[in-house]
Amino acid sequence: MADTDVAPKSRFLVLHDYGMGGAWWWIHARSAREILENFAWVEVVTDPETVAWREVDELEDVDIDAPHMPPELDGLRAKRDAQRGPPGFGALADKGVVYLRRPWDGEDDVDPAVYLMEIGSDGRRTRQVELAEDGSAVRSGPDGWPFNPPVVDLFDPESAAQEISRDEFEEAWARARPA
Repeated sequence: MADTDVAPKSRFLVLHDYGMGGAWWWIHARSAREILENFAWVEVVTDPETVAWREVDELEDVDIDAPHMPPELDGLRAKRDAQRGPPGFGALADKGVVYLRRPWDGEDDVDPAVYLMEIGSDGRRTRQVELAEDGSAVRSGPDGWPFNPPVVDLFDPESAAQEISRDEFEEAWARARPA
């Protein structure tokens, strides 16, 4: 491909949200998708108010083709590179809504549970059903969560292996009691 065929780069505001905080960068890339394909656990922020608010901050500017990145961003690139080989990489990325079954991955002293989640295109939960070992089920939504950072990286091949049908999720949602 000749250099004249390469799409020009634009500046994108990128966030790695880790729940109680986040790391921000301006990344120069050919598209938002290029950023998501190259860095795990990031989102491209397009909300005009947030972008304008971050314009005044002195965030690091990074070129997606640079051989070296800031340490945290470099780690997210290495993670994404490791995810490319297994089957399922990017399988969920182009779906508007995804339904997943995930085991509890928290503290050992908490009762184990399985979570059925409805996930939006940004990796955030829109609805969730918690299935306890005793068979009880509790449903919840964003109004009941103090934070709702992205919980799924839609390019991660592990997430593709957890996909369930919409019908399975809706059946569990219908029989679960409200939180």
